[in-house]
Amino acid sequence: MQERGVIEIKKHREEAARLIYKVITGRMSVKDALRCFPEDGGDATVAVSWHALCHYEADEDIRFRDEVYRKEQDEYMEYLVQTLSAGAPLPENIIDSYKPYHPDSLISGKNTIKSIINKLSRSINC
Repeated sequence: MQERGVIEIKKHREEAARLIYKVITGRMSVKDALRCFPEDGGDATVAVSWHALCHYEADEDIRFRDEVYRKEQDEYMEYLVQTLSAGAPLPENIIDSYKPYHPDSLISGKNTIKSIINKLSRSINC
């Protein structure tokens, strides 16, 4: 059973990497990527990646005005893609840096009717 959990975490990380890559290459909007993002399943790496994508969208105006900031943020997003694609966890210092702002994941993990419908639409539209 534990092996299944590890495989599921790796699968979610790889899916998160795929979505972030689509965003940074201009093939998907951030909104669509967030809608299709896998549940974190308790994995801080996936949760932090979701929050990083939210910040990427929120900082669009800063990215437009500040070339240095844009370059740093692009490099960070590329790092996330590389790490997640390998199924690896993010370093603790990165995870810890998000805790004061996002102590709990905002990715819904509850099996409500709404979340089940959203999961079905994700599989159809992603």
